[in-house]
Amino acid sequence: MSLAHGRPYLAIPGPSVMPDRVLREMHRAAPNIYEGDLMDMTASLYPDLRRVARTEHSVAIYICNGHGTWEASLANVAAPGDRVLVAVNGNFGKGWADTARKLGIEVEIVDHGLREAIDPARVAEALAADSAHRIKAVMAVHVDTSTSIRNDIAALRRAMDEAGHPALLMADCIASLGCDRFEMDAWGVDVMIAASQKGLMTPPGLGFVFISPKAEEARRALPRVSPYWDWAPRIAPEIYSNQFCGTAPTHHLFGLRAALDMIHEEGMENIWSRHETLARALWAACDAWGQGGVLELNMPDPVRRSHAVTAARLGPPDASRLRAWCETQAGVTLGIGLGMVPPTDPAWHGFFRFGHMGHINAHMMLGLIGTVEAGFCALDIAHGAGGTGAAARVIAGAAGGNASA
Repeated sequence: MSLAHGRPYLAIPGPSVMPDRVLREMHRAAPNIYEGDLMDMTASLYPDLRRVARTEHSVAIYICNGHGTWEASLANVAAPGDRVLVAVNGNFGKGWADTARKLGIEVEIVDHGLREAIDPARVAEALAADSAHRIKAVMAVHVDTSTSIRNDIAALRRAMDEAGHPALLMADCIASLGCDRFEMDAWGVDVMIAASQKGLMTPPGLGFVFISPKAEEARRALPRVSPYWDWAPRIAPEIYSNQFCGTAPTHHLFGLRAALDMIHEEGMENIWSRHETLARALWAACDAWGQGGVLELNMPDPVRRSHAVTAARLGPPDASRLRAWCETQAGVTLGIGLGMVPPTDPAWHGFFRFGHMGHINAHMMLGLIGTVEAGFCALDIAHGAGGTGAAARVIAGAAGGNASA
């Protein structure tokens, strides 16, 4: 017998759970793409996206996934033969660097492994060695979804300023936007990329590039940019379709409108606090489980852990056994381990991830934790007792007795 029948819960680090409100807004007939309400609704998205990113600057919307925003961001600031510096501590930092190489851009890697946060001092050292200022941009992933490490982007900017280097600062916030605190303008970020399917609670298919005036200047200095990735007509369109280099992604835009309404009704500070509290509840459960078994979190330092995704180590084959049990017996899908070892290595079955981003609340987190604890028991995986109780105490302490009568 399986107890999985009922609404499934996708606890992977993206795509995230889509709110019913978003789904309802998307469930409509195709609109007129040449005139009418669609134009006004689309125009309303840009200021609200800027509010989420904490920027006053431009944003371009693309019909693409996160990999597309990697290419869009690079195509507008660097030409073949230019050089970029990429600080890496996970699978997605490597992926962004690989995209640069495939565009003919020279790449210098500052590799921090899979369990260390990016060290701004090491980046500053690499910049100091670049006396000719060949490096056009410093690239870093704010939260690498594979390792769940949250990097200090503001500290990177300080290191760049202290080194006196003119490179752009580029941040990948695909996993973190709308979940972990991010302040584009205050932190001095020149290019930030994001996507619709995580903290923005909208189906995969929209990519966003946020652009500072310095980055716009870099774009103008290039001899050419590929027509689709060129952000100039998207941020200053002569006609509506220029924003998308053709037909608009109509139903994704309707869904995004609903998601942004939900975000701003709650407020960014409240959203960041909610994600932090729920992440701490999960970590408390993991700490309890680890006392009597081998479970450990990939990032030992809680200060550097993401509030959107948590990567864990359990030992092969138990991580894969746990994921399979949770999905088939309880209707909860956990994330696979990603980038720790090759999928062909038996050790691959010792890694997994919790996704806790976007549309998630206390009962969803407690249900996730309780399901995992049941899986440990059902599969006879060694673990410490009291994980669910530890999480409940974190949530109770944060929520307090504030229920209204």
